Amino acid sequence: MALYPEIEPHDRGMLDVGDGNHVYWETCGNPRGKPALVLHGGPGSGCTPYFRRLFDPALYRIVLLDQRGCGRSTPHAGVYETDMSVNTTPHLIADLELLRRHLGIERWLVWGVSWGAVLGLRYAQTHPEAVSELVLTGVATGSDAEVTLLTRGLGKIFPEDFERFLAGLPDDERSGNLAAAYNRLIESPDPAVRERAARAWTDWETAIVPAPPRSVPRYEDPVFRLAFARTVTHYFGNDHFLGEGNDEGVVLRDAPLLKGIPGTLVQGSLDLGNLLGVVWRLHHAWPGSELVLVDDVGHNAGAPSMAAELVKATDKYAVR
Repeated sequence: MALYPEIEPHDRGMLDVGDGNHVYWETCGNPRGKPALVLHGGPGSGCTPYFRRLFDPALYRIVLLDQRGCGRSTPHAGVYETDMSVNTTPHLIADLELLRRHLGIERWLVWGVSWGAVLGLRYAQTHPEAVSELVLTGVATGSDAEVTLLTRGLGKIFPEDFERFLAGLPDDERSGNLAAAYNRLIESPDPAVRERAARAWTDWETAIVPAPPRSVPRYEDPVFRLAFARTVTHYFGNDHFLGEGNDEGVVLRDAPLLKGIPGTLVQGSLDLGNLLGVVWRLHHAWPGSELVLVDDVGHNAGAPSMAAELVKATDKYAVR
C-alpha cells in the first residue's frame, strides 16, 4: 500500500501572524519525530487530510497549515472586506518562520505541491538553515513565463475553452496580463461581477487538466471558488510577489542557493507545466537534487503512482 493509514491531529491551533490574520495549523504523527512541513497549492487551496498519509506517522512530526486567507485561516479571502495587500509571498514566508518558532522546531523537511513548491523553494532559498530537505511535486517556480503559459499559451491547446475564458473579460482587457484582468473583476464591489469572474477562472482551471469543465467538486462551493480565484489571480497578477527579475524566474535564478539541501522532485510526465522545461532546469541548477518522472500522469499529486513516489521520498529522508 503506497499511502500510510489515515490519522488525526494530536495538536492544532490558530497562530496570530499579525495584520489581523490568524493561521490554522495542526500536527500529526509522532510528537518527537522528524519535523515535516506541508505546503499546499493554489495559492488558496488549503491543506487536506490526504497530505498526512504521505509520511510515516511513527517517524514524522507532520505539520500542516492553511496559508493566509484560505481553509480555516482567518480572515477568509472569500470575504470581500478581507485585505489582500497583506497576503504576499514575503508574508507567507514570515508566517512559516513564526510557526516554526512557535512549535519549537529547529529544522524541518519541507514538502510542497504546485504553488506550495514555489513557496517551499523560496523559503529554502531565504532560510536555508531551517530546511533539512525538500520534497516537491507538480513543480512550479512562479515565473512570469509560467503564468503566461497557464493563462494564454495553453489557449492553443484548448482553443474552445480559451475563447470562453477570454470572453469573460472586457474587450480592452484581453491582450495584457489575463490573471491581473480577472483579479480586477474579482475585486469588483458588485457581487455578481465577482461571482461570474470566479466561475470563469475555475472553468479555465479545470479545462487545462484531464477533466471536463466544472468537474472539480471544490469549485462548486461558491465560497471556496471565490476565495481560490481571488487568491490565485492576486498572486498570478503580481509576479507571485517574488520581486524584480521574475520574467524568467527569481526562483530559478537563485537555485544555486539550495546547495547543501537535498531534494526530490516528483513530476508527472504529462504535467503541462513541463512545456517550459522548468523542472528540468531547476534540477540541473540545484546541486544535490533528484528528479523522478512519473509516466502518464499530469498535474496530480493524488495519482496512485505519484503517491508511491512521494512516499518513497519521505521514507528515504525519514532516517536522515
